[in-house]
Amino acid sequence: MPIFKKPQIEVRTSPHIARHQSVADIMLNVVLALLPILAYAVWLFGLSVIALTAVVMATCLGTERLFAYLSGRPNPLGDWSSTITALLLALTLPPGFPLWMAAVAGFVGIAMGKALFGGIGYNVFNPALIGRAFVQAAFPVSITTWAPGLFEGRFTSFIPTTFTPPFLSPPAIADWVKAVSLDGFSGATPLALQKFQHVQAPLNDLLIGSTAGSAGETPALLILVCGLYLAFRHMLDWRIPVAVMGGAVLTDLPFYLLDPVRYPDPLFVLTSGGLMLGAWFMASDMVGSPLTTRGVIIYGALIGFLTVIIRLFGGLTEGVMYAILLGNASTPLIDRYTQPKVFGTVRKKEESQ
Repeated sequence: MPIFKKPQIEVRTSPHIARHQSVADIMLNVVLALLPILAYAVWLFGLSVIALTAVVMATCLGTERLFAYLSGRPNPLGDWSSTITALLLALTLPPGFPLWMAAVAGFVGIAMGKALFGGIGYNVFNPALIGRAFVQAAFPVSITTWAPGLFEGRFTSFIPTTFTPPFLSPPAIADWVKAVSLDGFSGATPLALQKFQHVQAPLNDLLIGSTAGSAGETPALLILVCGLYLAFRHMLDWRIPVAVMGGAVLTDLPFYLLDPVRYPDPLFVLTSGGLMLGAWFMASDMVGSPLTTRGVIIYGALIGFLTVIIRLFGGLTEGVMYAILLGNASTPLIDRYTQPKVFGTVRKKEESQ
């Protein structure tokens, strides 16, 4: 019997260096990064946003648990992915969105955007945007009905449209808006004012979020800070939001230089609508984005390009949602054509020469 044992060589496939972070750890940090945005939305719109978030959260988590039970999978709620979907969906809806419609959005987002594909890691499209796209098509009036931020009594009363009964038209809130709104509130978002009246909101209002819009998409500066937190923690690929913003600026700049009265300036493009929230928290979804370095740049630039084209020339005032969904659909193709050459192999064109 030998005195010394021979050293054992263990050969494994890459990656050889692993980070001590689980999917749940990353997802939890995304939730923490979204909480300040949610808190600011509550400050702006009060009880209606609390009720909206609670309904969407309950629906998303309940739907996730239901489909896991029906498919025989273990309880997936501990990975925080459905919580992220619920938070993002709630933040992209108008603050006074009827609660029953919000429940529909939550169910569709999880059922059709996630469970249908097999759960976390298998979804092709961002589930929150699937739910949002469905209710935009199904309830076009409610999805474009806006309420003023910081209205008096927001912590003691709800926006009238919040408790609209199912399948009934939401009540007209024009008189209520006149009673509680800040001076000058027109009910139009900055994107609508710019597109149809060629009036740009002040940059300061766009940065701090004191404009009409969805519950959590307006404070551009706060969203940027929360996104940078995740980037510095290496929990998202910073190239994606940078490419989205860069693609948007490069697409808008020639039009702005050609006609600055008709077309918005690049800073307005970056800080208005849902571009910041979409770039940092939706386009950067690990499942729906490409894997290669060149791929994520192409993917992000494509989203920025499509966002501006839809905003400037489409029938809608906002294009971020559809741009990201189209980017998700393009991800397999982008990955296919941006894969690096395997070391030691010869491409077909080189072989034929």
